[in-house]
Amino acid sequence: MARGTGARSQLAAAFETVYGTPPASGFFQMPFANDNVGSEQPLLDNELLGFGRDPLAPVKDAITVGGDITVPIDAESWGVWLKGAFGDPTTTGAGPFDHEFQSGGVLLPSLALELGIPEVPHYAMSAGCAVDQISWQMQRTGNVTATVSLIGQGETKAATSQAGTLSAFALKRFGSFNGSISRAGSALGNVVSAQITYANNLDPVETIRNDGKIEGVDPGIAALTGNVVVRFANQTLLDQAINGTDTEFQFDYLLGSGENFNLTAHSVFLPKPKIEVTGPGGIEATFDWQAALDSVTGRMCTATLTNDVSGY
Repeated sequence: MARGTGARSQLAAAFETVYGTPPASGFFQMPFANDNVGSEQPLLDNELLGFGRDPLAPVKDAITVGGDITVPIDAESWGVWLKGAFGDPTTTGAGPFDHEFQSGGVLLPSLALELGIPEVPHYAMSAGCAVDQISWQMQRTGNVTATVSLIGQGETKAATSQAGTLSAFALKRFGSFNGSISRAGSALGNVVSAQITYANNLDPVETIRNDGKIEGVDPGIAALTGNVVVRFANQTLLDQAINGTDTEFQFDYLLGSGENFNLTAHSVFLPKPKIEVTGPGGIEATFDWQAALDSVTGRMCTATLTNDVSGY
């Protein structure tokens, strides 16, 4: 008897034209490391009395669909998740192409995601998936991955794939050593690690329906937050925090072949942290930064992905 294994599983994704309706074609095979997106339907304890000490049968509660996917930050497939988080990009160039994603978009696309486990067989199609949050960490070593959090509408299961013939992206991963961080156009030194989170703060529309699904999701106030951990070598960030001024941060990954991803936070504010001495070693400071609307650019952040893909 065959048993399902992660090594043989497959994730397919496509953007929907109609919310909650998977398209008939246009699915891409997506690289991933972990996937727990799916539907859940909890049981409610039966509170009724008068039938003895043994409980009555539980009652089904509402269905929820969503979860997290761990994906690589790479030169091509990463654009799918950026489009889900920010909306349609502005694409320029004739190859390589620059895809510019801007924060603050009103319309966010939804995705259909199919997780396939062929040995069982089990193919679960989650429809109406909207990107609530993307986050990743920058550090000196290790694989570069991001966590994508989604809220979906419904899930259907089948014994065969409903995604059709899959297209594939070329897998060109960024490595930790490809990363850099700059502040106001100059390299930010002594950075030990950094964490970046962009959130749409989606609000599920939980209306009363006979199928138990949500009506949709409404974007809330977006947020771009994170932290930078630095070796305490100068007063640059501390002075900014004390003065309450803002500045631009840029987080970059660059491949030698020309592919590039950068996220620019145009107006970043820093809180004043404690400077703690915990032993004879180096002193580190953690700045939990947050970005805001920049009056010059008219937006909070811009993400640009440069690759050979003509459009998303």
